[in-house]
Amino acid sequence: MGTKGIQILETLGVDVKDLIDSLNKALADEWLAYYQYWVGAKVIKGPMKEEAAAELIQHAADELRHADMVASRIIQLGGTPILSPEEWYKVSNCGYDAPIDPFVKRILEQNIKGEQCAIQTYNTILNKVKDKDPVTYNMVLQIMTDEIEHEDDLQAVLEDIELLQQK
Repeated sequence: MGTKGIQILETLGVDVKDLIDSLNKALADEWLAYYQYWVGAKVIKGPMKEEAAAELIQHAADELRHADMVASRIIQLGGTPILSPEEWYKVSNCGYDAPIDPFVKRILEQNIKGEQCAIQTYNTILNKVKDKDPVTYNMVLQIMTDEIEHEDDLQAVLEDIELLQQK
């Protein structure tokens, strides 16, 4: 997006620097979520671990796709995506919850918590750009829709596991 496009967004009330900062925080969240899902799928143990691992691998791929979308938008807005993984921890909204306890229920609970944080993060960005920046709005809405679906998917697997354990 050229300087003219940025000026138009600013005229519409978008604080582009603040938006880039928010998107970089979301980018950090996406990278940390990607790794949390990926490594969780590798170490997971317990009932229905194959089903849970399949969900985690799919969600990891989605988080990587989200990171690509967010980084591209940051560049379009004239910003620079975070260049160092060390920075992810410093700016992340949602953090990283290492799967120290590999039990399937615990890993699912950790990732549900991460999805709930991501939903809140993207909702905040949506409110910043609503009626001002349709490109960012539509991208964030698409990502947030995925995050809501992820949370639903993980809740469903967790509920199935809990039903199995009641028998």
